[in-house]
Amino acid sequence: MLDQERQLDLAFQALADPTRRAMLDRLTAGPRSASELAVGFTITLAAVLQHLRVLEAGGLVHTQKEGRVRMCSVDPAALRSAEEWIAARRTAWERRLDRLGALLADTATDPKTATEGPRP
Repeated sequence: MLDQERQLDLAFQALADPTRRAMLDRLTAGPRSASELAVGFTITLAAVLQHLRVLEAGGLVHTQKEGRVRMCSVDPAALRSAEEWIAARRTAWERRLDRLGALLADTATDPKTATEGPRP
């Protein structure tokens, strides 16, 4: 469980940076070399490689060296884990808000609480 939490932390840390999110977006179109991925960014190839290491540590990207070229591709497993974590929290909050809405609706239609007015 702790390893799973740590991996989720690393995935969210990787997703926290806009450059890394843009790189991940580009990789959803298919595998690219690190130099292809660097095109259009105003950072050095070395900085791109550092970002790729963070994405790889987060489990979001898989890199493989093919000769002198480092190919990068998306690894959807970490994205799925992050999505499941977010969905669980969303479901919990939706239930809480539904219960609050029901309570407020009951309070508004209850003649006893409607005539009492606010409590000090």
